[in-house]
Amino acid sequence: MHLPEINITEESFVSDVVRKDYRTARVFRKHEIDYCCGGKWTLAVICEMKGLNFYQLKKELTLSAKTVQLSNTIRFDTWSIDFLTDYIVNIHHHYLRDALPQVKKQLDHFTVSHSNRYVYLAELQDQFHQLYDESFPHLAMEEEILFPYIRQIAHAYHSRESYASLLVRTLRKPVENVMQHEHETISKILNRIRLLTDSYQSPPNACVSHGVTFSLLKELDNDLVQHVYLENQVLFPRAIAMEKELLLM
Repeated sequence: MHLPEINITEESFVSDVVRKDYRTARVFRKHEIDYCCGGKWTLAVICEMKGLNFYQLKKELTLSAKTVQLSNTIRFDTWSIDFLTDYIVNIHHHYLRDALPQVKKQLDHFTVSHSNRYVYLAELQDQFHQLYDESFPHLAMEEEILFPYIRQIAHAYHSRESYASLLVRTLRKPVENVMQHEHETISKILNRIRLLTDSYQSPPNACVSHGVTFSLLKELDNDLVQHVYLENQVLFPRAIAMEKELLLM
């Protein structure tokens, strides 16, 4: 999701800053600044009320709204197994560990205050909690069992180690289990969340918090899609191909 650069001045209203870029809401939450129904103050007034330095707050807001994009020409399939697994852990796993609690807090708060108006929020909250509960054990299993195994397979494959076929026969099941079960579960939950939120489109008359909640969910969805793609379409097929060849040694 690409968002235009926002111009932040002392006369900017809190709610307007968040409307222009939902990611700034995290900074306002950090400083306990209401950006929704009570976000009708300018940053100058808020800084005076809270005893904050405007230029420091502006710096935090600008950094939160910074966009980093990857080129579509990147050939993930040419990366070494070690580099690819490190990339998945350091980019996608770290993002999930940071983002999931933040989104959960935002969604739970939004649901409490708006569930009477939007009846689907209870199911949306339930679906997200399932995703939340599935994700952390999944990340741990990949980092502690699956990725070390795949690295071993890759090293054995490239060095033609004599123990390689025994290693494959003993530990190959984790790859199949992840591909066939856990990622399918996550995909089903995401599909249901997309349906409930109309693909993250908030109503025209929605409040700022509504837009922030849906934007955070969409950001999470986008990251998970790339995360699962890198594993299911790039990493795991390469590992399975190596397994099959090693079994013939």
